[in-house]
Amino acid sequence: MRKWTLPSVLLLLSLLLLFSDQGQKLKANAEANSEELVDPPKVEDKIGAVPHGLSTDSDVAKREAESISKRSLRSNAEKFEFQAEVSRLMDIIINSLYSNKDIFLRELISNASDALDKIRFLSLTDKEVLGEGDNAKLEIQIKLDKEKKILSIRDRGIGMTKEDLIKNLGTIAKSGTSAFVEKMQTSGDLNLIGQFGVGFYSVYLVSDYVEVISKHNDDKQYVWESKADGAFAISEDTWNEPLGRGTEIRLHLKDEAGEYLEESKLKELVKRYSEFINFPIYIWASKEVDVEVPADEDDSSNEDKSSESRSPEEEIEEAADETEDEEKKPKTKKVKETTYEWELLNDVKAIWLRNPKEVTDEEYTKFYHSLAKDLSDDKPLAWSHFIAEGDVEFKAVLFVPPKAPHDLYESYYNSNKSNLKLFVRRVFISDEFDELLPKYLNFLKGLVDSDTLPLNVSREMLQQHSSLKTIKKKLIRKALDMIRRIAEEDPDETSDKEKKEEVSSKNDEKRGQYAKFWNEFGKSIKLGIIEDATNRNRLAKLLRFESTKSEGKLTSLDQYISRMKAGQKDIFYITGTNKEQLEKSPFLERLKKKNFEVIYFTDPVDEYLMQYLMDYEDKKFQNVSKEGLKLGKDAKDKELKESFKDLTKWWKNTLASENVDDVKISNRLDNTPCVVVTSKFGWSANMERIMQSQTLSDSSKQAYMRGKRVLEINPRHPIIKELRERVVKDPEDESVKHTAELMYQTALFESGFLLDDPKDFASRVYDSVKSSLDISPEATVEEEDDTEEVKAESDVKEDASTSKPDAEDVNDSADFKDEL
Repeated sequence: MRKWTLPSVLLLLSLLLLFSDQGQKLKANAEANSEELVDPPKVEDKIGAVPHGLSTDSDVAKREAESISKRSLRSNAEKFEFQAEVSRLMDIIINSLYSNKDIFLRELISNASDALDKIRFLSLTDKEVLGEGDNAKLEIQIKLDKEKKILSIRDRGIGMTKEDLIKNLGTIAKSGTSAFVEKMQTSGDLNLIGQFGVGFYSVYLVSDYVEVISKHNDDKQYVWESKADGAFAISEDTWNEPLGRGTEIRLHLKDEAGEYLEESKLKELVKRYSEFINFPIYIWASKEVDVEVPADEDDSSNEDKSSESRSPEEEIEEAADETEDEEKKPKTKKVKETTYEWELLNDVKAIWLRNPKEVTDEEYTKFYHSLAKDLSDDKPLAWSHFIAEGDVEFKAVLFVPPKAPHDLYESYYNSNKSNLKLFVRRVFISDEFDELLPKYLNFLKGLVDSDTLPLNVSREMLQQHSSLKTIKKKLIRKALDMIRRIAEEDPDETSDKEKKEEVSSKNDEKRGQYAKFWNEFGKSIKLGIIEDATNRNRLAKLLRFESTKSEGKLTSLDQYISRMKAGQKDIFYITGTNKEQLEKSPFLERLKKKNFEVIYFTDPVDEYLMQYLMDYEDKKFQNVSKEGLKLGKDAKDKELKESFKDLTKWWKNTLASENVDDVKISNRLDNTPCVVVTSKFGWSANMERIMQSQTLSDSSKQAYMRGKRVLEINPRHPIIKELRERVVKDPEDESVKHTAELMYQTALFESGFLLDDPKDFASRVYDSVKSSLDISPEATVEEEDDTEEVKAESDVKEDASTSKPDAEDVNDSADFKDEL
């Protein structure tokens, strides 16, 4: 054993040494190969990099690339389901056939601007929220990655916490969504998306996968991501560069959205939609520059070849010059090189800071579209740009939109929303500050930049500031002047033919503009008359309506007064549900015959309006359906009253149970036998109907406001004359009483009132029909013959008896059960 042990040990050691040497060589080769494969390709410094940004290690880059390539949500992220309304909204947007997808960039830049406004607002009282260095730069950055098809928009705004990401990007107000969906179904206009607070979701017009990276001062940096498949995920961001503060949105563009990877396209969109954003917008743009680089040997040899064709004297001179140059500097050449830098896209000075005379109409229109987030081609109906000086200094731009917002009157008294942005010394303060304009002018859009108000974030302090009342007063006056100017420049508003031709030649494009304004915002003017006693007369001049002489067009109170008859002291009007109904009203018969003009008020708010608009230009308003109508003196009035005294007294007693206050001779009827009018200061028939239709109305309390009803009879009508004769002959005649009550109920119905007992009215009508057909009042309805029903019941009983089972069948079934 000893002889074999030593040689075997030596052999074993030699084999081990041999294998170890080969292993080390293999390991060295493997390491060399791995270095060639693993090391990432060298990237030129600062190409596509964010200035002062941090580099990312290769493992993190690999994980991020995997996520992007698969377009899938990260496995370690916290998953959430979209709110049902959001899913519905996104489905509409994703499947939209709308051709103009450009609006997504406008919405993202607008949201970024809002985030920057918020952080700047907070910095007024706490400068530390901005931080230092690049974080303090309030700007928006746009960046492209053509290879990965990624478009990024970054802001250094307030940022979002994890809860903000869930709330802001996963849920939205149901009212905003439903309103947008409804608008889409009626008009199909996706341009309006920004006006409903759902602008972010326009990103899915161009992308199928979205990442939102956000950092708020009060939270860590998080990533929100979604493929628009009904779910989204949020995870703590440990792989991207720290933002410091703000939000970066990465859009992984669809194949068909490749045009948005072109710098020229993005520059065009920013110029069109976001030119007037108050913060600088930069794009990481490529630029070709000439760079001097060392000359290659090939270049010098080419120069030698070219020198062969020159004369000996020229060569000697050039050689001497080159020798001197070589002593000074090495040989170089110029080449084109692509570099990247941040390029500013919106360098336009804020419009409200410029002289109004220097701003063009096109610039005002562009500014309005940017301010109102309106992508349509419609111009604002009017604008007013002015600078107020004196004790209170401010600059303002006001616009009248071409269309009313969808929810302008839905929550009129409950909403504090204002369309006026408030700036103090160029610093944005708020767009929800509703103390600058009264509610009835909330449809106006614009901004106010004050040098007098303090830079104070407290809304209560601003509300109590003495300058605010002065600013509000001047804004109201300028706004009403702007609206009045729309009418003055509209050729259709001028009644004088010569003046109309003059205005038409100058402002033909403004024809019909005031009618358009009135159809959109007329109700606001009426609400202003109700709410603003100080400017009531100015607002009354802006009123428009149709009348018996307007021929289907809108007319004004001034035009009405110019057409009044000599000696006419009152402005006549009538209220109702629609013009067609009012044209046939019995209250207008005598007025039309005497050529008096009557105004039609068909809007429910008109009833409230006329309780405040008592007079205009020393002319009183008179509702022709109420007491007190005067159409001049009639010499026969006293004689008629005396001759019908017995009838009016008898009729009043007959209608005692109907709460009729009086029966009088009428001065307003021509072809109708009678009508029911109300007392001067009580509710009209139209107002009663409006109040009864209120959801929370109280009928017991309404009784106090109902006007006293007066039956007015037409003394020239044959029915009234015959009634008078019948009453004189026999006041106790039941048929005459029946006729008198039926006529009152008919007049009540024709005058616009709702009948308290429609069944009683119908019964009286049927009795009158019987009488006209000579049918006996005792005639009854024929009894239904029920013999067929009795026969049918007996047949059913017979069928039931014949279908009873036999005894044998019963026994068989019992045996079958026993077997079971």
